[in-house]
Amino acid sequence: MSGPNLESLLRGTPDPVRMLRNSKIGAYVYPVVPSEFSNWRDEQRSWRETAALFDQSHHMAEFTARGPDALKLMSRCTINSFAGFAPDRAKQMVVCSPDGYVIGDGILFYVDRDELLFVGRAPAVNWLQFQAETGGYRLEYIRDDRSPSHPRGKAVVRRHYRYQIQGPNAPQIFEKLNGGPLPEIKFFHVGRIHIEGRSVPALRHGMAGAPGLEIWGPYAEGDEIRAAILAAGEQFGLRQVGSRAYASNTLESGWIPSPLPAIYSGDSLRAYREWLPASGYEGTGSIGGSFVSPHIEDYYLTPYDLGYGPFVRFDHEFFGRTALERRAAAPHRKKVTFEWHGDDLAKIYASLFRRGVDPYKFFDLTIANYTSSSYDRVVRGGQTVGLSMFTGYSYNERAGLSLGVVDPSVPIGEELLLVWGEENGGTDKTTVERHRQLEVRVRVSPAPYARDAREHYASGWRTQSARGEGR
Repeated sequence: MSGPNLESLLRGTPDPVRMLRNSKIGAYVYPVVPSEFSNWRDEQRSWRETAALFDQSHHMAEFTARGPDALKLMSRCTINSFAGFAPDRAKQMVVCSPDGYVIGDGILFYVDRDELLFVGRAPAVNWLQFQAETGGYRLEYIRDDRSPSHPRGKAVVRRHYRYQIQGPNAPQIFEKLNGGPLPEIKFFHVGRIHIEGRSVPALRHGMAGAPGLEIWGPYAEGDEIRAAILAAGEQFGLRQVGSRAYASNTLESGWIPSPLPAIYSGDSLRAYREWLPASGYEGTGSIGGSFVSPHIEDYYLTPYDLGYGPFVRFDHEFFGRTALERRAAAPHRKKVTFEWHGDDLAKIYASLFRRGVDPYKFFDLTIANYTSSSYDRVVRGGQTVGLSMFTGYSYNERAGLSLGVVDPSVPIGEELLLVWGEENGGTDKTTVERHRQLEVRVRVSPAPYARDAREHYASGWRTQSARGEGR
């Protein structure tokens, strides 16, 4: 890539952590989709009680690889096994650095022979594109970036629309759309259903434990397909979910969306940092929260930390294999949900009405994250024993929840303290107002937190078990 690059940007700063903690990028925006269609409380309820329509067309990037080495590229770039992987299958793909730390993850679709499609955030897509361009692979690729956060009146066009319908009434809606019973579609397999005379691919999975299918097709057909879905779903209580409620479903289902991509240090990644633009996600993203370390590596996480240990398979060569083989038998931090004490969360809101003193850091609803990658300290006896990494509120659970990691010695059910807010009144991020820190009581809970998600996901999908089709 031409122009200033990430490596030169980092060479110009003595402290990459300070640079990222004071980034002026502003708030993360889920683009194009309206904030609310009705109200976020009922929209959250819909995926538990009736059915929800999620418009996933705009906030993720896509990377399509076509050619005889397309599968080779993807296999080289992920911890996942490709044994038995075939067209009309999908898997959650986890991308790691050569040092075995997570760069990002997303969903990989095996579209057809010699054609694979990855859907995820920019850090993983950037890594795939870099390898495709520099690794000598026989393939061509198509990159389709997420829609702009601020279109400013300009038309937005993507390659694909992407919708998901989930909830207890989702099967009835799909049957009505299909004009009859659905074909049997196994978990993380792709089948075909009929909508408005079109054969539409459908991936079976879920986001908060309820049954559901994700469908996609040419973007130009998206309005017609959505209209058909809304008409079929009206009698079954279908609600469109706006961007405000959309991200909160992961609080119940247990996926940590945005760890810091582990690419800011190490000689093995120098060429990659020289390829990345200074103005890209990695150069402009932000770190926030009460956890502060002078070492950027302290913000990196392994697949084991994030609950992806069951996906690691040493049956192929991939970036990070040697490092992960060394760590495989060691104790690992574990992914958990932190349930916030309601009285302490109420203190945060009460502080907004007290004059003459700084309030506590604002807790926004439904998602309280104010930075690209969140890292709040979770302490026991003054010692950091965990990190809170994605925070918000679930109307379904009537609770503030955080997803994060804890040391292996911390049991489910223990009460710890989460330090909410930043040091010294807050950093220079535009999303940070002057505030005080508060120690919030949190109870260590399972991830996924929602019982339906724990009981109904195929084992291995966002859980700690060792087997599952989601690989």
